[in-house]
Amino acid sequence: MDARTVDFAVAAFREEGRWSVSVLPARIATSCASLLGALRQLPGEGGVFGFVGVEDDFFVAVREAAGRTRGFISDAMAIEDWSLASELAEVLDLDVEDDELDEYLAIGDLSIFADFGLAASEVELVCEDPDLYPDEQVRSIAKRLGFEAELASALRGR
Repeated sequence: MDARTVDFAVAAFREEGRWSVSVLPARIATSCASLLGALRQLPGEGGVFGFVGVEDDFFVAVREAAGRTRGFISDAMAIEDWSLASELAEVLDLDVEDDELDEYLAIGDLSIFADFGLAASEVELVCEDPDLYPDEQVRSIAKRLGFEAELASALRGR
């Protein structure tokens, strides 16, 4: 995977009750290790969320909090084709069944936003909506979490 395949990479975190969103360099988002390393450098009440969209194909969402990594991949099939997805699956110790790789299903910890008011069932619905591109899915999640405007501003300025 190289930086040209990354559509967007952002970090979102709360400080003093307010959301901040920062664009991450695409080169950081090409490997799971560099993405997680960058997220660990940022502050955040309740941890830091990272979102990476790849080739209008899928996105990953990760959360670094208290030395623990949680996350999911919006489309399990990406594990077969994209190094970022396969690396994240390994880091998260996902047990991926072959039949899960034949369908458009989100895989991983869809409850990573639950303590911010977004249930796993809602995340699943967003990820499995065939009419939404990955950036639209992430915008939908951002809207529900309350940082849609910050995300839009960050992505406009990249």
